[in-house]
Amino acid sequence: MLKLALFVVLTLAASSPAGAEVTDIGTTTLEQLLANGVAVIDIRRPDEWIQTGVIEGSHLQTFFDEEGRFDVRAWMAAIQPIAAADEPIVLICRSGGRSAAVSRLLSEQLGYRQVYNAHQGILQWIAEGRPTVPHR
Repeated sequence: MLKLALFVVLTLAASSPAGAEVTDIGTTTLEQLLANGVAVIDIRRPDEWIQTGVIEGSHLQTFFDEEGRFDVRAWMAAIQPIAAADEPIVLICRSGGRSAAVSRLLSEQLGYRQVYNAHQGILQWIAEGRPTVPHR
């Protein structure tokens, strides 16, 4: 079901006129952006946050539920107070696939101009020994 949901999000993003580009970033750039106050949105599910912990200072806003369903309007209502379309934003998930799809949606359909995708996700962050904090 999640693969179907990713397909739908990618299809939606691809069907619109091109917006700003999504920039894939690694952990060093992610750390720098976070230190500079750029909003980092962790789009994973709560069970995933519990499993690995989260990056301190990141905003936890699930995009896809366990069945791969999503509600773009509700999700946008949650993130717009965190980062407006004219502000930079970073998305992260487990390994970069979901965040890539949602990054494209933000950029190509929802008007965000400076979107960064943590292309190797929280798994790379952890593999490099970078810290996480427990999900509360």
